[in-house]
Amino acid sequence: MSNAALSILIIDENRIRASIIESGLREAGHERVTVIHDVNEVARTIQASAPDVIVIDLENPQRDTLEHFFSLSRAIQRPIAMFVDRSDGAMIEKAVEAGVSAYVVDGLKKERVKPILDMAISRFNAFSRLTRELEQARSELEDRKIIDQAKGILMKTRGLSEADAYSLLRSTAMNQNRRLVDIAQSLVTAASLLGP
Repeated sequence: MSNAALSILIIDENRIRASIIESGLREAGHERVTVIHDVNEVARTIQASAPDVIVIDLENPQRDTLEHFFSLSRAIQRPIAMFVDRSDGAMIEKAVEAGVSAYVVDGLKKERVKPILDMAISRFNAFSRLTRELEQARSELEDRKIIDQAKGILMKTRGLSEADAYSLLRSTAMNQNRRLVDIAQSLVTAASLLGP
């Protein structure tokens, strides 16, 4: 996605600081930049504008304000760059856990906004890819377990070898135009209903 096409939401109660971020982004070629100064409007604005990236600037963040933004970060699944003037180790850890892609302490300078934003996006994308791969691996493992269970049932009830049990499952799936794991799941469910 090009700079111009990327929609960016800046959340900052301080108008001067917000304008530093905004001009840094506009100079870098970003055209779709929205700024809001009222943190109470955050959820509504995110819902209405569905930004690609969110930049949050908190001058003197209170712990509960940070907690609010961290829970927001978990919910919206978007790259978030957060600038704060001060922080402690516990808050940095919470930011990472919440999925904040870039958490920058005492680093608000116009020329740094663009590279930090780029880093936040690439970090978010890498994390999302890892999450998807992990989910896929978990799903494949679950499928494998179900198929193994179904093979075991066929081997026991029909006296088939493991290879023949698998062939029967596969040919049934092909004949019914269904996924192998769905056929296996049906067999496992039926076996559990019929009892030992």
